[in-house]
Amino acid sequence: MNCEIDLNNALEVLRKGGVILYPTDTIWGIGCDATNAEAVARIYKIKQREESKALICLVDKPDRMQRYFRQIPDVAWDMADYATTPLTLILEGANGVAPNLIAEDGSLGMRVTHEEFSRQLCYRLQKPLVSTSANISGMPSPKRFSDISEEIKSQVDYIVQFRRGEKTPREASKIVKLALDGEVTIIR
Repeated sequence: MNCEIDLNNALEVLRKGGVILYPTDTIWGIGCDATNAEAVARIYKIKQREESKALICLVDKPDRMQRYFRQIPDVAWDMADYATTPLTLILEGANGVAPNLIAEDGSLGMRVTHEEFSRQLCYRLQKPLVSTSANISGMPSPKRFSDISEEIKSQVDYIVQFRRGEKTPREASKIVKLALDGEVTIIR
């Protein structure tokens, strides 16, 4: 399947409130429109994950993050600019996304994706895209498409064709929590 057709099919599902399985700059993810609370709830159900455990989102460029946080510490911009590997930042004061996506402390994890397919999805959707590992909560994260269980595949509305055949294993992103006071906590 042509990549453009795959993008259009995925976007159609996302815009209708559906859930997709798609490649990212790290591992394969289960995704939905991050502003759609019903779709977010479905992802929690698919993953068999407690809603108290937050999910992360992808955006297509750094300045898009400003729409979803009341304030972003200056160090966040520096970290995003100088990261040499995928970096998810957990920031305080999240807003503009589905309430069930925001952690109890008001924070949200967000990453700027540099992988072309997921970046285009975010750009064309014009909203953040939920991106959580394509596995049942507590099970190992799939390092390539062939590692994803049939249980996960059978519960999503669309599975992206692009990059399914890749053999090289991928790793999850680094995760850093940044407090407004400048405190940095390395999560992963």
